[in-house]
This record gives sequence, structure tokens and C-alpha cells, in this order.
Amino acid sequence: MTAPEITTTLNAAVSISGVEFAYGNRPVLKGIDLEIPRGVAFGVLGANGAGKTTLVRLLIGRLKASAGSALIFGEEPGPALADSVGYMPQLNALYEALTVRENLDFFARMLSLANKDLRANAVARAMNVVGLSDRADSVMSELSGGMRQRVSLGAALVHEPELLLLDEPTVGLDPELRATFWQHFKDMTEAGTTILISSHTMDDAAHCDTLGFMRDGVFIATGTPDELRQSTGKPDSTLEDAFLHLSRASA
Repeated sequence: MTAPEITTTLNAAVSISGVEFAYGNRPVLKGIDLEIPRGVAFGVLGANGAGKTTLVRLLIGRLKASAGSALIFGEEPGPALADSVGYMPQLNALYEALTVRENLDFFARMLSLANKDLRANAVARAMNVVGLSDRADSVMSELSGGMRQRVSLGAALVHEPELLLLDEPTVGLDPELRATFWQHFKDMTEAGTTILISSHTMDDAAHCDTLGFMRDGVFIATGTPDELRQSTGKPDSTLEDAFLHLSRASA
């Protein structure tokens, strides 16, 4: 399978055409084309250094493409879309001396939830979603790594964004907590939220509605998990088999 030609539609949450980016003389993204419809979980799967995090940073407006265009809901990424986009980075940006509730309240304020009652309700809802209502008054330094990941996810979704960008959100999580995260993500897409998740784990890939296999700054294939497994021509192939097969074919 090859990456499809992109035709932008009004229903698209993300539309990317011919995007290139380089750090100095080192090209990282080499002509990315991608369209993600609303209400799906799209997984960007690739090894470290494939360009996944750079792509996510372009979509939140922290980086600017040197060529091509990237649109979110028809607009260029940037501060104007802050109310519509949630972002969970690989390394959390939480405040160690603050409690769970205080951290989420801070991010809610940053995301324009000025009304105190509305903000309190949003924080309570986010804590419930990530299963930390009973730790609302715990400071971050008291929490395990998995709990911190949950707070980071809560900060990304406290304002109920239409698009959620997740950069390696399940790294370091135990299988039970990873399953809990994916249940949250499924509930969100069923409610209409679009999720883009970058990962290098096949467990994450299996939960996505659609995948893009990324290698050396380009998508080498896109499709549903089943379509990508079938690309090997072997009935018992795994997603890992498909990724290796397609990587070799594109080399």
C-alpha cells in the first residue's frame, strides 16, 4: 500500500499537503500528505527519528513548515485554535509543587476557561475521565509515573477539544493503565473528537481506526490495521510484520 493522494474535504479535521521541514541541513519531513476525517483515532507509527514528534509540533504551531501546508479545521495551526486543540507532549509540563486539581485548573485558565464555576466543572470532569478524582489534592511529587501521565492527559482534554494530539502518551504505562487510556480515547472518538496519536508500539497501533506508517520523514503506507496486515499477503501477519514488510519495500 502507498500513501494516498490527498483531496481536502470540508469534513477533514487535519489536512496536510506537501509538508517539508528540516532542522538546519537535516531534512526531517520530506513531502508529507495526509488527511484525517473528524471523529477517528489516527495513529502515526514509526521508529524514533521517523519524524513523528516534528509532525505533531507542526500541527500545534510550534514549528512552521518550510514547504507545503497544514490545516486544522481549515485553519493554519496556531494560538487561534487553542480552544479546539488539546496537546499531550512526550514529557509532561506539569508543576511539581501543585496538586492535581491545581495543575488542571492552571491549564484550564490558560485555555480561556475564565469562569470559575465552569472551570471547576471542567477540572472535575477531567479528573473523573482520567480516574484521579480521589487524588485531586495530591501534589505531583507524590504521584507515580503512571498517575503523572494521567494528569498530563487530563490537562490536554480539560477544555474538551475537538482535536487531541498525543505524542507517545502510553510510553512507560503498565498494560492495565494503557487499556484505560485507550478506553478514554475510544469514548472520545465516539463522541466526535478526532485523535492523532504518535507511537512506536504495535499495541497502540492496533487500537487506531486508521494508521500511517512513517519512515525517514515520509508515510510509506496508510490504511486500517487490517488493511496493513493484509499487505504482506500472509493471513497470520501482525502489524509489526506489516511495518517491516512495507519498510523493506520502500527502502
